[in-house]
Amino acid sequence: MTKDKFHKLIEKELVVALGCTEPVAIALAAATAKSYVSGDIQELVVKASGNIIKNAKSVGIPGMSGKGLDFSAAIGAVAGNPDKKLELLEGLTAEDERKAFALIEAGKVKASQANTAKLLYIEVIIQTETQTSRVIIADNHSNIVLIEVDGKPIARGGCENISAQSGMEESSELTIDEIYDWVLQVDVDELPLVKRSIELNRAIGLEGLSGNYGLNVGRTIKANVERGILSDDITTAAMSLAAAGSDARMAGSTMPVIANTGSGNQGIAVTLPVVGVAEKLQVSEEKMIRAVALSHLVTIHIKSKFGRLSALCGVTTAGMGASAAIVYLLDGTLQQVKAAVKNTIGNVSGMICDGAKAGCAMKVSTCSNVAVQSAILALNDQEIQSTDGFIHDDVEKSIEAFCTLGNEGTRQTDEWILKLMMNK
Repeated sequence: MTKDKFHKLIEKELVVALGCTEPVAIALAAATAKSYVSGDIQELVVKASGNIIKNAKSVGIPGMSGKGLDFSAAIGAVAGNPDKKLELLEGLTAEDERKAFALIEAGKVKASQANTAKLLYIEVIIQTETQTSRVIIADNHSNIVLIEVDGKPIARGGCENISAQSGMEESSELTIDEIYDWVLQVDVDELPLVKRSIELNRAIGLEGLSGNYGLNVGRTIKANVERGILSDDITTAAMSLAAAGSDARMAGSTMPVIANTGSGNQGIAVTLPVVGVAEKLQVSEEKMIRAVALSHLVTIHIKSKFGRLSALCGVTTAGMGASAAIVYLLDGTLQQVKAAVKNTIGNVSGMICDGAKAGCAMKVSTCSNVAVQSAILALNDQEIQSTDGFIHDDVEKSIEAFCTLGNEGTRQTDEWILKLMMNK
């Protein structure tokens, strides 16, 4: 890839997000639909793919007590500003929440699973006294592919057009060799988004360490380091900061983060284990920025093949990127970077996604631990061999195998996860 294409890839995949991206995407669809019709809402219908339902069912919404598909759609319709994309829920008030609950209590909001093969699909239909609007988001959390008013399409676009598809193909055609070479050569002044991802995501990590959020995974790790029960080392530094960021985000913190490939939790898991290790090692700011850029790009590369949503936990791919970056922080070689990615694949490839929730912070903690462990093994020239499992000698073939598992090998698993979640 050319230098310019790397920059475009970063600009496309690193975006500011406020709140978990699945309920936010539902709210964006609803807010967009409402912006095209006038009058009071008589009916609001939201249909979503199983993977969207999985991640919108239980996660907190910034500053709100409501959860779920119906509330996400209702709050987007009554208070969301679609021009703000994934930050549209910024500045919500108690009155906004009251209006959203009033719509639901009046029986005007209907939510169900969409009949679609797409993993990421949201359809919202809003009917007022005089008009009807319909909005569809597909393949990407802010990717509006259809806007329809009174049955007439007025806008089409998004990932279903050729230019967006070619962008995905370019990122999937990357290699870790190319990413590593570019990260070592790029001027860090050309990486403002990477630097901002460090600043914003570190801020929510520190908030999670100081506040009372969710399961308090990060805060508990830090407290037990201070008590002497856990070691004060790079592993606990990575785990505590990253898990704390997820604690706060999953509990509905109003602080924004920089998402990676559509996932804020993944953005946290890509950056904060690396930041935790970098701060513990006291490396230069430049080296930290390069390391986080490496983590972002390796994860983007893997996710281009893995997909936005899957039966497997997306934070596992973030662990792969973070492990590569930790090898770089510890002055490892390109070969050791590749070995760390392979080690991480061999360790966490079976972790399922059972929806966005407080417990995600535990998975972030686990993958941060594995990222450090895999890097340390690689630095000691230890890597999973091609005789083991589905790992290949070639790291790119190992990534392909992992992504095939996530895409093709877990379809029935995905269905069962959703059934088990919905039948509680």
